[in-house]
Amino acid sequence: MNTKAPVTPARWEVLRRYTDARIALGRAGHSLPTAAHLDFQLAHALARDAVHLPLDADGVAASLRELGLDTLLLRSAAADRTTYLQRPDLGRCLDDRSRRTLATWREKRGWGASQAEAARFDVAFVVADGLSALAVHTNAVALVSATLARLRRDAAQAWRVAPLAVVEQGRVAVGDDIGEGLRANTVVVLIGERPGLSSPDSLGIYLTWAPKVGLTDASRNCISNVRPAGLSIEAAAAKLHQLLAQSRARQLSGVGLKDETDDLAGSMANGGAGNFLLAPPESGGC
Repeated sequence: MNTKAPVTPARWEVLRRYTDARIALGRAGHSLPTAAHLDFQLAHALARDAVHLPLDADGVAASLRELGLDTLLLRSAAADRTTYLQRPDLGRCLDDRSRRTLATWREKRGWGASQAEAARFDVAFVVADGLSALAVHTNAVALVSATLARLRRDAAQAWRVAPLAVVEQGRVAVGDDIGEGLRANTVVVLIGERPGLSSPDSLGIYLTWAPKVGLTDASRNCISNVRPAGLSIEAAAAKLHQLLAQSRARQLSGVGLKDETDDLAGSMANGGAGNFLLAPPESGGC
């Protein structure tokens, strides 16, 4: 009788407990074990489904209105999902109807050219489907809620929040179009990230100071991997709040603005000693 196990385990299989990455899968003869192969096919299918899942814009907008914000339903210039995937440039700008929606919103509030500076918002939030509507459905409302709670508790400064925009077929740069149209000092785009084979529900956050059409990614700060198995909602909201405060104080974003939240957390954890890899200031380290 053949008592040999059908699968030969990898010697470093213990490391799998620390990551969702496909490591130490073992082998069956010269091939992957059947279970590992089927898991890969399932993950690939989930990633494809996430890319093509339609955004429930009305449902997301209704949930956001419950947070006390006016909500605008907008679309990019990509007419459908196929066009969106083939023409990234069209996902970066609004269609004509959405531009009229923003113009009408401004007119109803009596915003003239002379009022542009006096009527500016501190921050505008944009929720876009990106490459994973699943990520938006799973994380966006909770993240906006947690961030708003922090902004409202901010004793150092009051925050004037613009109407929140929900955008179908949107990419990151569509936030520049919307932030400029809403006259916001800062725009925060919450968008579904490109699904990985273990993360079809990952939400990304992009912050841009002084948004206007034509900016590049060098003008943005990014917080990524917001999902139940990644960066938690509360941790992401704390990072975003810190970046917003720094951006407003220094009036910049992107390569000139460092995310120091990890440094601050490390300093608190070490009793104010800072990063243990760095010499303390008084030591005169190199």
